[in-house]
Amino acid sequence: MATPMPEDSRLAKVRSILAKAEDPAATPEEAQAYFAKAADLMAKYGIERAMLAETRPESDKLGSRTIDVKGSYILDNANLLMSIADAIGARSVRWRRYDRLTGRYYQHVKIYGHASTLDRVEMLYTSLLLQAHNGMKHGRPQPGESTTAYRKSWLSGFRIAVARRLETTESRAAAEAEALPGGRSAELVLVDRAEAVLSLFKREHPKIRTAPVRRLTGSGWTEGVEAGKRADLGQGRIAPRRAALSS
Repeated sequence: MATPMPEDSRLAKVRSILAKAEDPAATPEEAQAYFAKAADLMAKYGIERAMLAETRPESDKLGSRTIDVKGSYILDNANLLMSIADAIGARSVRWRRYDRLTGRYYQHVKIYGHASTLDRVEMLYTSLLLQAHNGMKHGRPQPGESTTAYRKSWLSGFRIAVARRLETTESRAAAEAEALPGGRSAELVLVDRAEAVLSLFKREHPKIRTAPVRRLTGSGWTEGVEAGKRADLGQGRIAPRRAALSS
């Protein structure tokens, strides 16, 4: 396997490409090309960091990161964040909190994983959140339907489609990666990393409970799924994970 680019250089390049893709002046074709390139770099970055950490554990330490989700559609946005984290090898938990300054509730999300995975979660979330909110605004609710109900179901469909694609492409990337000297495959390395993340998660949250299933009535789910299928994720990443949890 090629020697990985330094972390700051790789991530700075990905951020630069994503910024070009998110520029409103970019044509759909240009944005798609930018996203494909950024996703390809992120995929290689993730696998390379995992394999490097087998011999240098200090290079990709296990830890956590918190993100406060505020604004409109906060639960939908938090669920998107947690689904992305779950799909690429992290674990997440959320709490509903109250902001005394604004008088509004928000979602406090804590994500557990290796440093390189946490970096990818943040970058994917920032990009996919923008794609999702841009896409849902173009949707058309049924006559007489609540716009809010439509958009929540749209975002749910988008999230599910994105998570499925990430799980599939992550698994394929692991299968295609070169093995370490001695024959240890990327798939086995990732299994061990997943177990380490889960162990940390359970230690921190021994009494975790699953969030109740949401009941959405809007008609936007199918259109959201189709938009999620079209969202630019790039090629190949990590194996499927179980659903994100809430406490």
